[in-house]
Amino acid sequence: MELIWQGIKAALKLLLTGDPEVLQITLLTLRVSGTATLISILLGIPLGTLLALKEFPGRRFVLSLVNTGMGIPPVVVGLWVSIFLWRSGPLGFLNIMYTPTAIIIAQTVIAAPVVLGLTTAAIQQTNPKLRLQIRALGASKLQYLWLIWREVRFSLLAAIIAGFGAVISEVGASMAVGGNIKDYSRVLTTATVLEVSKGNFDIAIALSIILTLLAYLVTLALTLFQEKHKGE
Repeated sequence: MELIWQGIKAALKLLLTGDPEVLQITLLTLRVSGTATLISILLGIPLGTLLALKEFPGRRFVLSLVNTGMGIPPVVVGLWVSIFLWRSGPLGFLNIMYTPTAIIIAQTVIAAPVVLGLTTAAIQQTNPKLRLQIRALGASKLQYLWLIWREVRFSLLAAIIAGFGAVISEVGASMAVGGNIKDYSRVLTTATVLEVSKGNFDIAIALSIILTLLAYLVTLALTLFQEKHKGE
């Protein structure tokens, strides 16, 4: 209990004093995970909609790959992204290994299947009669998609929250492709692991509290947005 109390006090001190290093790590964490989530939304929602509404050869196989991707361990993602980004890899010419950009790529690979899979499931559960009714009313393709998305908007928001939660909390991929470089590619999860390895458990607990608080505030904002538009 004393160790936990020390961690809480350390977290309060870091937050109240505005420690520059912790602030930089926190902002980088938010930027990296936020960017990865945004890219995942731009990829996952349209592709999930396509999978849900369009019949094509190999569709079940694609769905099985998406479902597998939803549960793939982040460290595996980190390994394969590293292989592609190493100097000897297919994308080595980009020279982005051990950079925040590499972390964004890895986190996008983690979050995109989550958003895609949950979007597909949400749209598949819509009433087929509703889809026929929308078409019967003469809606254009864009109007049709917009009305379908509006119908499942709360499920889509849940998919976004799940995607963000998957990347804000992961450590394996970020460590593998980011290198945990101080003042450059160190995020809250990798910083926590580093402090644990150094035996600084009070600082590690403090960082974990800040990470949890950050995740809570972001998901709280999304939840409040969801509740605000619940009656619309």
